[in-house]
Amino acid sequence: MTGEDLQAALDGAVVNPTWLADALARVQASPAAIAGLFPAVGRHCGRGPLPDPGQELDGWTVDDAARVLLLTALPLRRTALADAAGALYRYGDAAEKRAVLRALPRLGIGNDGVELLRDAIRTNDPRLVAAALGPYASQLDDAMWRQAVLKCVFMEIPLSTVTGLTGRADGELARMLAALATERHAAGRTIPADATALLTKLTGGWPAESDHEKEAD
Repeated sequence: MTGEDLQAALDGAVVNPTWLADALARVQASPAAIAGLFPAVGRHCGRGPLPDPGQELDGWTVDDAARVLLLTALPLRRTALADAAGALYRYGDAAEKRAVLRALPRLGIGNDGVELLRDAIRTNDPRLVAAALGPYASQLDDAMWRQAVLKCVFMEIPLSTVTGLTGRADGELARMLAALATERHAAGRTIPADATALLTKLTGGWPAESDHEKEAD
């Protein structure tokens, strides 16, 4: 998705479009200006959901999209841009952090933003964990990615938020999900339905009903 697409998604949804246009011009002329503008986006642009956002922007808010526009407008390249994004993440509130995470796949910084994903996944904020598993999660190594998916199951974050889940899920993830399901079953609990569906798809059917019946006997 290009900056033009984001701008189109924001058309008619921004509370103060003049402020946003001025903010974009300011960060293009002076990248340091983003430090003061980024926190003010919600107040000037609004915090409601994007109207008719389309699949790629599903779940985004107006301030998410406006902040991503500001980041992608910065006239910086790889290391400098990653550093700027990192500073906004570190000093931002949860909404600002989420916007940085959502901007990462659009910045062209390679794997320089992976530490931000790792930090988000370590939190107990479902908004950040979910945002960390967007398109940029392709930069995570397999072990960290599996742990992040498992955390989604623990936190009951819908697995539909995990970009590329079907293509990347493997036997090791199935083993981890099966172990969790077994643990939950022993405690009289279940894992979310979408996790059960994924486990069934990966294993060809688990847990078997007959196994439960035997355990109950």
